Amino acid sequence: MTAEDEVTTDICVVGAGPAGLVLALLLVRSGVRVAVVEKHRAGQREFRGEILQPGAMRLLDELGVLAGARARGCHEHARFRLVEQDRVLLDIDYRALPAPYDHLLSIPQAHVLDELLLHLEKYEDFTYLDRRRVSGLVRENGVVRGVRADGAGGPVLVRARAVVGADGRFSKTRQLAGIDAGRTEAFDLDVLWFKLRSDEAPAPGGLRDVRVFRSGSSPVLAYDSFPDRIQVGWTLPHKGYQQVVTQGFEHVRSELARAVPPYADLIHEQIKSFKDVSLLDVFSGRAERWAADGLLLIGDAAHTHSPIGAQGINLAVQDAVLAHPVLVGAVRGQDASAGVLGEFERRRAPDIARMARLQTVQSRAMLSTGTFATRVRPRLAGVVRHTPLYRKILDTIAYGNKSIRIDGDLLVD
Repeated sequence: MTAEDEVTTDICVVGAGPAGLVLALLLVRSGVRVAVVEKHRAGQREFRGEILQPGAMRLLDELGVLAGARARGCHEHARFRLVEQDRVLLDIDYRALPAPYDHLLSIPQAHVLDELLLHLEKYEDFTYLDRRRVSGLVRENGVVRGVRADGAGGPVLVRARAVVGADGRFSKTRQLAGIDAGRTEAFDLDVLWFKLRSDEAPAPGGLRDVRVFRSGSSPVLAYDSFPDRIQVGWTLPHKGYQQVVTQGFEHVRSELARAVPPYADLIHEQIKSFKDVSLLDVFSGRAERWAADGLLLIGDAAHTHSPIGAQGINLAVQDAVLAHPVLVGAVRGQDASAGVLGEFERRRAPDIARMARLQTVQSRAMLSTGTFATRVRPRLAGVVRHTPLYRKILDTIAYGNKSIRIDGDLLVD
């Protein structure tokens, strides 16, 4: 039996996604010792979310990691467009925003995470424990004081003043803490994801767009993914995948090709079986509480959202920035009680509720049919585009809460 290693730190972060690693970097730069526990080997995870909104780009730039991540490869997208055949039903143009964050950025999530790890590894107060899955919470008198984890990296006991669950929508940390996920079926859809290879580049001076192709009740999201792929997501009625499968693969492929005419040939050439696609169960949720004595949940572990509107990374990075001063205060004040850590939820909950409402509106815009949706709404959108309301909507989508800033006064380097 392999002996259990023991690590003592200030904050143990479970999960090395955008929320966990951004938080870790902010904490170590504030003189706080951090250990990150991640079940995968570094650089060997599959990610679907690749779109950075301007809000996340600005914060990553302030941290000094955006330029390095971009240098690893990315694509800029000027607009988000809802199209039906040759008609544009909705056009959100990011070029109306101030430079340098006047676009969407399609960037492999691994590029961002690798750059964050590169910065973190410079700090002696940072410990990275990959290939280890959390199996239990360490408690002292009912207070969470660390985690136990095991896996290919070997068993480890991490003792900490507080634990942060940043391990995604199926959070093991949240489960071990006995906190309900608060799952709802607000969006009532699933997404079938796949990637296509494409050697075609935009024409000189041409624009890349994130597009949603409307085809009946099953819209399809598509955008260029670095370096030479097209990311495609086909929405299906919730739990409708079984019905699709019973109709046979050829039917599914034909429906996909019909839904996205520009990529029909590529779909027929490259999607050969159901093994070439993967199903994402789309749901929203808000954990019943985000803090307990010695424990804080952030990112998808605390609140889960639809991929509609590409908000996942944006919300994760902002969560980390807002959790940073709360956790620094907990360490310096030697008080990681639920009352102290709960300040994060008190500050962040209104933003999350606002984004959930916005995503519901976006979902209805994508899925609704009829004369109003296809003829009246595009005309109204054209009128609204020349009013202050358009800029307010664009700012909300692009930035979320624009007032969120890194607390530079806490950084010691």
